[in-house]
Amino acid sequence: MLIYNPASEMGQGSMTSLPLIFAEEMDADWSKVHVEFSPQESDIYGSPGWAPGSKLMFTVGSRTTNSYFNVMRKAGAQARSILLFTAAQHWKVPVEGLSTSNSLITHKSSGKKISYAELIPFLTEMETLPDVSEVALKDAANFQLIGTDIPRTEIPSKIDGTAQFAIDVRLPNMLYGVLERGNLHGAKPTLLNESEILGLEGIVKIVPFDYAIGIIATKLEQALKAKSQLKIDWSTSNASGFKSEEIYREYEKIANQNQSGEVITNEGNVNQAFRNASKVYQADFKNDYVYHAQLEPLNAVIQVTEDLQKAEVWVGSQQGTDTKLGVPGVLGIPPENVNVHLQYLGGGFGRRSLSDFVVECAVLAKEVAPKPVKLIWTREDDLRYGTYRPMSLQRIKACVDSSGTIQAFSHTVVGDGGNLVASGIRNDHYAIPNQFADWRSTSHGIRLKHWRSVGHGPNKFAIESMMDQIAYDQKMDPVALRRKLMVNSPRALATLEKAVEISNWEEPSPEGYAKGVSFVEHGSLGTGVVEISLNRETGEIKVHRVWIALDAGTIIQPDNVKAQMEGGIIMGVSSALKERISIVNGQVQQRNFNDYSLLRMQDAPESIETVLIPSGETPQGVGETATPMVAGAIANAFYILQANI
Repeated sequence: MLIYNPASEMGQGSMTSLPLIFAEEMDADWSKVHVEFSPQESDIYGSPGWAPGSKLMFTVGSRTTNSYFNVMRKAGAQARSILLFTAAQHWKVPVEGLSTSNSLITHKSSGKKISYAELIPFLTEMETLPDVSEVALKDAANFQLIGTDIPRTEIPSKIDGTAQFAIDVRLPNMLYGVLERGNLHGAKPTLLNESEILGLEGIVKIVPFDYAIGIIATKLEQALKAKSQLKIDWSTSNASGFKSEEIYREYEKIANQNQSGEVITNEGNVNQAFRNASKVYQADFKNDYVYHAQLEPLNAVIQVTEDLQKAEVWVGSQQGTDTKLGVPGVLGIPPENVNVHLQYLGGGFGRRSLSDFVVECAVLAKEVAPKPVKLIWTREDDLRYGTYRPMSLQRIKACVDSSGTIQAFSHTVVGDGGNLVASGIRNDHYAIPNQFADWRSTSHGIRLKHWRSVGHGPNKFAIESMMDQIAYDQKMDPVALRRKLMVNSPRALATLEKAVEISNWEEPSPEGYAKGVSFVEHGSLGTGVVEISLNRETGEIKVHRVWIALDAGTIIQPDNVKAQMEGGIIMGVSSALKERISIVNGQVQQRNFNDYSLLRMQDAPESIETVLIPSGETPQGVGETATPMVAGAIANAFYILQANI
């Protein structure tokens, strides 16, 4: 039995979880299920988009399981209904007397049985498919597959090396493409030695872009050699002169302005609460640019027909609002003339939701049609001309009344990118009567993109850090403060209580160690506790243990959710303690992993324990819940260590 997976598979398990939902409602024998990527046609295979009536094939924002849950359930139930109808016609019995289990249909009164496979030759076309709103769905109590630890379908092929990523694709007569994009975002190139480059061995063509020089060669090594010998005069750009380390002084001036930016939250009367406050707290929090650091370099393979009217695309993509990834626009052809073969992704984290590298490949392939072209970004390409989580400054001001209860919370974020810096700024699960938040825009000409958890990382770090500063000043346990704030959010409170329990929060940490706590909502609700140590000679922080309590609604694959939490925690620790993009005079200073530090094996936590809280609610995303809880928890533990010196 073949079931299509309509989402990207970049290690998060969609190749199993989505077909599993379909198979659950179909009563399919999972051992006989084969999974492949669906065609990239959103009208057929899309899930509900953000606009009413729209459909998307977009693996971002931890929306995959949540957005496809009902789609896959209803489709599986429809398939089961068709099989039941066919069996009833075949046996000439009422459909009400039939039941299904494990890819088998049984007629209760006669004892007749027929497998789904045996029924195929007798499939009867129904006048109308059963309406999805009328198809009976299983009660959760009867789930046989959902909620169980079923091995992921793609893992064996990834272990034995047969899994195909886009970078593995080899086609007859394939050429190779690379681009020199420079190190100043938005700068325009003027090539000074075109004839010299064209005279090099294997060079097929030079293709100019507004921001780069493209080279097509018969071998990758030849393309890279030619790229290294390019002589280019680069123009200035909006990024010229920008220095990331010095910009915070300007950000502080913007935060000091009395005029608000774009208002995100405005509840109650914040100004009056501050006037009546017993005590006011204020602090600034900062974060640098961060790089996606996906393991597989960006790449795509495209073959355009000689008449330029059709194209085949092989790519690892997080898809997008355009399921054909911009290729029709490059070629000036209808979307139906472009066939996208989705491949496994060697990491995404938001970077592969941008199709710039696919468009670049299409431009190159158009120049040498009908020969296919594989475009590869080197690691240096992606670090220097990548897209980053934006830097920002968070100005938080809060106040308490005479009883120590937080009465107002004001949050100003200064940075570029709108939702990239402003998401996650709301405090929906904290009972604070007066809240205000705004975003104040800046722009430096630096390429930006959604990075795992988007604005939740910086914003939750700032919010949770402020909570602990208030708790410490009020001589209140950080957990007790959050308990008080979660009075109207029982599901959030349940994650806090469970995290407290499994981490033995009340037990003092060994000397030189401390625990910190942080709560995050990003689809799922989660509370995390970390235990850290501090090397006072080197200033190095080490995260030793992490405990997570998560409410993600209905869990499709428990073991996979725990794996997501572990990956998210490690990425969160890495981004909080190791990673940083710095820019001087508009140019990115880091080139590769030798000077862009990532968390190493020896620095990873010794243990990560995740407890999943049972829930019958609709599944929520889990890919972006753990990452933003880490920085706040580390900062809070560090705060305790410093305070106890």
